[in-house]
Amino acid sequence: MSIKPFAQNPSPFANLLQLISRRLRTRDYHSNLVKNVNIAPLRETRNRRSERWIVAGWLLIAVKSVAMWWLIKTYNVPIHPMWLIGPTVGFGLLATSLYIWRD
Repeated sequence: MSIKPFAQNPSPFANLLQLISRRLRTRDYHSNLVKNVNIAPLRETRNRRSERWIVAGWLLIAVKSVAMWWLIKTYNVPIHPMWLIGPTVGFGLLATSLYIWRD
């Protein structure tokens, strides 16, 4: 394998006239054709069963929230009900948003 001297191997440099005139060489017409197309995979369809579980979970959160509020007010527990309801609703929102915006 012989290595040509730098002056004899001008291929790494672009043709300055071609660069200025913005013309393509005629033998490079294949370089403008599409060589590869990548198609993103289709998004997974929504699972009705999972959505029913999410709705059931939100109904349980609503029932728990109302029950906790009533119990704390009825029995004069010295905490605010949102200390118990807030994290439940927050994690419910997190789980639901992860399901909705999943990839």
